[in-house]
Amino acid sequence: MASPTPLKGTDLVDCAKANAKQGIETAALQCGYGEDLNTFAQELKNACEEMNLQVSELNELITHQDMRLNMGNGEIVAPDTPSDL
Repeated sequence: MASPTPLKGTDLVDCAKANAKQGIETAALQCGYGEDLNTFAQELKNACEEMNLQVSELNELITHQDMRLNMGNGEIVAPDTPSDL
């Protein structure tokens, strides 16, 4: 769900990171900046600098750990029935 108001600070960085794989347009929309990509990029840069993060592009927020989580084989491990828990 898109934020009704533009996010700032750590909230902005968290939201941008969560949506980075979908691209800047989606990330800006979800973070409350709509189609204003310039303001989104500037605010994200400012927020990253405040957090001492060296990020020059949105995709740099995607960590190696995030990539590993999505590389799983999709196998679901669960008991056969609720009583087998």
